[in-house]
Amino acid sequence: MKEPIGIIVVGCGNMGSSHARAYKQMKGFEIVGLVSRHSDSRERLSEELGGYPTYSSLTEALADSEASAVSINTYPDSHAALIREALNADCHVFVEKPLATTVAEAEALVALSKEKGKILLVGYILRVHPAWVRFVQIAKKLGKPLVMRMNLNQQSTGLQWYTHKQLMKSMSPIVDCGVHYVDIMCLMTESRPISVSAIGARLTDEIPEGMYNYGQLQVRFEDGSVGWYEAGWGPMMSETAFFIKDVIGPGGSVSISDLPEEASGDIEGHTKSGVLQRHYNIVDGEGRFLHPDAFIEVENEPDHDGLCLLEQELFLRAITEKQDLSKHLASAVNSLKIVLAADASVRQGKTVIIEIND
Repeated sequence: MKEPIGIIVVGCGNMGSSHARAYKQMKGFEIVGLVSRHSDSRERLSEELGGYPTYSSLTEALADSEASAVSINTYPDSHAALIREALNADCHVFVEKPLATTVAEAEALVALSKEKGKILLVGYILRVHPAWVRFVQIAKKLGKPLVMRMNLNQQSTGLQWYTHKQLMKSMSPIVDCGVHYVDIMCLMTESRPISVSAIGARLTDEIPEGMYNYGQLQVRFEDGSVGWYEAGWGPMMSETAFFIKDVIGPGGSVSISDLPEEASGDIEGHTKSGVLQRHYNIVDGEGRFLHPDAFIEVENEPDHDGLCLLEQELFLRAITEKQDLSKHLASAVNSLKIVLAADASVRQGKTVIIEIND
């Protein structure tokens, strides 16, 4: 029987805790260290999981343990340095999205992972979500072009607003959250994005100068498809229409209907899907619909911890099977390239042409 893979978890907040719980229950991983700058969060998580060594830095954890993998779940502006340190220590890496804060950094990290022969997996949680997998499959059958409409406005207060303000020290909502949904759009169209336009608004003085906490992007694809994504953070955000996820094509539409009791600030509501609503556009001679809308219920839908477990099972397979993640990493870089182009569009006030690598 193979020895479990020793893994260091960096970041003991919401995402790091969920991933650590996954490693705890997996036979293929063994936690060898929990890292956080905040002693209370790392000690709390260690106690919850039954007692693991804790450290204030990745450097310290690598020197004191026999790790062969690192899980990075920190603020985005720290990702590149931590990934580089882990790869140079000959460790496989799982990192929460986005891969980095610039395209150049992301491309350099991909090149380093290939040079070192190590797995580098980016946490695109919607890719492992059963309902979202089905959502993409149905969208691909609607014909071309597609119209993709998605948003995630979050009325955040308290600790969540604090977290959002920390995130906005390095990136806007349409960059941080947008990589998820732009990635989904690319999966649906399987077409090359060619340009993006975006607008943004600064709705508070509590965020860094030059940053905006509301944004909307519009991306155009070679096949004629178009995508729209909107994201806003803060206590001023409206709860009226915070969850829109639908796709329209020549053959009808498919939408994710949110659970009515969910609130925009609830992290579970970011991935829960309620039901998929499939609308058919086929009519009879008098223009009446021949098929009623189909409602596809999602049974045994995983919660947030369950989705993180699915991600880590994917990470384990990638390591043990020595999978080639070139396409995954190209998608991670390209989705980052699109949302950073959207950010540039906000700041420049003009459409930005996108150059995407195959």
